[in-house]
Amino acid sequence: MALTDQQQPIRTEEMLLNVGPQHPSTHGVFRLVVKISGETVLDAEPVIGYLHRGTEKLAEDLQYNQIIPYTDRLDYLASMLNNYALCHTVEEALGLEVPERAEYLRVIVMELQRIASHLLFIGTYLLDLGAMSPFLYVFQERERIVQLFNEICGARLTYNYVRVGGVKYDAPPGWLDKVRAFIPFMYERIQMYDDLITGNEIFLRRVRGIGVFDTETALAFGMSGINLRSTGFRWDLRKNRPYSIYDRFEFDVPVGEHGDCYDRYYLHLLEMKQSLRIVEQALDGIPDGPTLGKVPKIIRVPAGEYYSGIEGARGELGFYIVSDGKDKPYRLKIRKPSFVNLQLLPDLLRGRNMADLIAILGAVDIVLGEVDA
Repeated sequence: MALTDQQQPIRTEEMLLNVGPQHPSTHGVFRLVVKISGETVLDAEPVIGYLHRGTEKLAEDLQYNQIIPYTDRLDYLASMLNNYALCHTVEEALGLEVPERAEYLRVIVMELQRIASHLLFIGTYLLDLGAMSPFLYVFQERERIVQLFNEICGARLTYNYVRVGGVKYDAPPGWLDKVRAFIPFMYERIQMYDDLITGNEIFLRRVRGIGVFDTETALAFGMSGINLRSTGFRWDLRKNRPYSIYDRFEFDVPVGEHGDCYDRYYLHLLEMKQSLRIVEQALDGIPDGPTLGKVPKIIRVPAGEYYSGIEGARGELGFYIVSDGKDKPYRLKIRKPSFVNLQLLPDLLRGRNMADLIAILGAVDIVLGEVDA
């Protein structure tokens, strides 16, 4: 039976639309060339490289400790984790023993950094979806963490704190007490965000069942972190391949059920609680002692190839070093979780409505400093 005029689908002309690179919801200088028909996304092509600084190439002319400040500028929302990832790879290559106190301080600052990063995700994601209040609120808790970092290392964003063999400075007097006081305050704030956001009807309509992918797809694309765990796959390098002293702490690895934007949002809330558990245990167990091990003044990694990965704020962050035995890496390659996780974006957007584009992109949680490196 022929369709009536009212039943005929609306035919529109296909159009190419640039989202970014100057767009607040692309979370950096990221360009997405979208082919649309009406409000439906037919195809999407990510265009990256606007923030490329050649970090991997620059490292070939730098001594190992000189590379650390460059790692701050990868995922600049999780600099402490970046510092540690490089230093950990070098330490494993050298077989260095890190003092106990240094390891505890590293865990404390890394988990505080994870919380600060997750807070900013929640604020910016809700802002992407049209909610202003959470974006303003999250900066209160993040500011307290930034102040703690400022006290221990003298910086607020790019910290340059972790060193091969330990950390640059010991905790100043009273600093650990301030961290302990922050824990109950942060638990209350997480509950506040849960009450404010999670059950909001408008928010749920924007994220439930949107941007869905399964475990098989996530693994095929090499995804990690919350993006992978949102599909129900329980994989966290702190548990599955323990490094530092993470095997000493009791904490859970939350996973999602549906692999959608809602799960990816909610796992950020749950993971902040687990990070607080780890920090609390680290404060209880931190010993006295030195904060830097016996490290040669000029570090020369033995000739060979080395890789080590950690659980970064956005997935597996790894450093692959090829050494010829000199004081500088012959080659350095960074496994950047934001870059890897971004690969799936075109598949997630095809066939979706334009209104879903920002919701899907924001939930993937990329930082362009890490994507471009």
